[in-house]
Amino acid sequence: MNENAELLAEVVPAARVSRREFLIASSLAGGGLLLQATIPSVGRAAEPGAAEAQITLYARIASSGTVTILAPNPEMGQGTKTALPMIFAEELCVDWTDVQIEMADYMGGKMGSQSSGGSFSTPSNWMPLRKAGAAGRDMLISAAAQTWNVPAEECYAEASKVIHRPSGRKLRYAEIAQKASTLPVPDANKVVLKQESAFTIIGKSTPDPDKARVVVGKQTYGIDVKVPGMRYAVYQKGGVFDAEVKSANLEELKALPGVSHAFVLKGAPAPAGAPGMDDALRGGVAIVADTWWRAQKARRNLKVEWIEGPHAEDSTASFDAQAKKLATEPPEKSVRVDGDPDAALKSAAKVVRAAYSYPFIAHVTMEPQNCVASYQDGKVEVWAPTQNPGPGRTGIARTLGIKPEDVTIHMFRCGGGFGRRLANDYMIEAAAISKEIGAPVKVLFAREDDIQHDLYRPGGYHNFSAGLDASGKLIAFDNHFVGFAKGESISRLGMPGPDIFPAGFVPNYALKTSKIAFNIPTGPLRAPGDNAHAYVYQSFIDEIAHAAGKDALEFQIELLSSPLPGEGEGKGGSPFGPGFLAKRMITVLETVREMSGWKYRSSLPHGSGMGLGCFYSHLGYVAQVHQVHVDPHGVITPQHVWVAVDIGRHIINPSNAENQVQGSILDGISAVLDQQITIEKGRVVQSNFNNYPVLRNGKIPTIAVVFVKTDYAPTGLGEPAHPSALPAFCNAIYAACGKRVRKLPLSTAQFKV
Repeated sequence: MNENAELLAEVVPAARVSRREFLIASSLAGGGLLLQATIPSVGRAAEPGAAEAQITLYARIASSGTVTILAPNPEMGQGTKTALPMIFAEELCVDWTDVQIEMADYMGGKMGSQSSGGSFSTPSNWMPLRKAGAAGRDMLISAAAQTWNVPAEECYAEASKVIHRPSGRKLRYAEIAQKASTLPVPDANKVVLKQESAFTIIGKSTPDPDKARVVVGKQTYGIDVKVPGMRYAVYQKGGVFDAEVKSANLEELKALPGVSHAFVLKGAPAPAGAPGMDDALRGGVAIVADTWWRAQKARRNLKVEWIEGPHAEDSTASFDAQAKKLATEPPEKSVRVDGDPDAALKSAAKVVRAAYSYPFIAHVTMEPQNCVASYQDGKVEVWAPTQNPGPGRTGIARTLGIKPEDVTIHMFRCGGGFGRRLANDYMIEAAAISKEIGAPVKVLFAREDDIQHDLYRPGGYHNFSAGLDASGKLIAFDNHFVGFAKGESISRLGMPGPDIFPAGFVPNYALKTSKIAFNIPTGPLRAPGDNAHAYVYQSFIDEIAHAAGKDALEFQIELLSSPLPGEGEGKGGSPFGPGFLAKRMITVLETVREMSGWKYRSSLPHGSGMGLGCFYSHLGYVAQVHQVHVDPHGVITPQHVWVAVDIGRHIINPSNAENQVQGSILDGISAVLDQQITIEKGRVVQSNFNNYPVLRNGKIPTIAVVFVKTDYAPTGLGEPAHPSALPAFCNAIYAACGKRVRKLPLSTAQFKV
């Protein structure tokens, strides 16, 4: 239904789970049991040389009774560090109060990619972790049964204890962990899982163990790391992307207070075939000092002559002009054509046309990019808040000319990620600078670095035409998309998928493309691709519904109820869930209709309106209704949001799940209201929160969330609610004041009533 299935096929080649998903290791020092689960890799393929793309999650049962679970995936606020241990602990029948969670270092492929992204952590880990926990439970039961000399069938596990049913005798896990470690390993494919109705951990709101430290400022992020002998560095890259240094006043800088080094690093080419998010070093000037402030202050005196290359005159204005011209010309390529859209448009009773566009946008994580690196004797030790350590290790090794196994990465909680930390440019810069100065160094981006040297969500231009018959039925839908390309291919993260709704539900459908050359670095941002495409497709469908004289919500249900043969029934899919199922989207639409009081929207006060958006993203189904108010001066105020979410039959951690939905929606509103990256003379114009604002507390609406339980395995939640927030908000503006939002952000449009 969208590009996620295609992306998932790339990053998860196959869900390989070995027959022995659960391995027992020798007794730990002090006595205890080491449990190891093996689950498929997600997020990125394992780096070259890794045995298999697997994640390995350990649980140590100590003689004290503490169960320590090692969390392999980076934590950036999405809750993975808590949710995955909850799945494991549920089947192990451990008392959650006995659990401690530790963040793993990067294990070089032994624990898989150890990447967090794409909302894949829950669906990829669900069954393997349950099987591993169940196998551990069976071994503990067997150990207790042997201790009592009774049949294992007479025993059961509960709250970190094994209980003998006939006699009521009990043994704590800590008392039998040593014996359990000597028993044969159960076949994970034959273990009996708990009845899901008996879950005591899954489905219960569980606090993130880090949050108590976060709120009092005691949580350690990458930005807090200090190591002995560490120096501080800033790294000035050219304003034009891929610019190289021709000359710089290095000697003047080295004479400034506290500055120990100032030198040029030459950029390294990106790996061949990089899909738009690479880990290559870009050329620039490094300034190293005894404090970060002194390095930053010295940068103000930096004078550089740059070799800027062929893109020094690129601008947003020139991109817009090219897109406008290309929209009047025949498309360069056909991606999908069903039926005969041109003929259907010619014969239609009514034709609706509209052009939509959206800008490049940045991630603006609250914690700017940072890394500590220490190079010594051909080896590098790195401390970093990364989402994606494997490619970072490979990139460091390639840049420094060393072996990947000579790079050690310690992972820290990220102060936000949203896809930005899937790239590791800041890690490579720190490692390269450390090698040059022969000492540990912390590289820390200023906010200006963070905004002007991001890997941006690509912009795009959509030129829609739709045809309606005399009854108001949609019979034709055509999109000529103009996107940004390097070489012959439009950026994968900017390209609409061939199955985005209403594809497969309109007899005459076309998606065709043309391209604009660019050199702006791009990368995934929360709900990659979908975060832009949902806005344009769902906004235009709302336009079509109004042109047809129909209720916008009922119009979507009517469309979803009449798929073409083979569509809307799970086509495609992934190892972790079926493809798009129209009935699931219909259900969330019906749910949000009732939640929001949709049928009463005509009674809203003057200047207020309700808008709808729905989208299938990262295996999740979300429909939401926004209510906004537009005053006579064009000031737009978010008022209320109602959202229905289907991510399967279990919500692992409900309080965190609700937070993820709320955060996704607020990110979407923020993108609508204010966010854009514009280019002049090849450079990013925006530089800080004064000209790249994020949503403030005064604009936050009330948000009501309902999770619709359906009989499918649970899927992830970091991204599914983001895409539909944008069109719901924009469609609400139309309902409030009668003006369409066809270009983002709203600061570029006028909405005076």
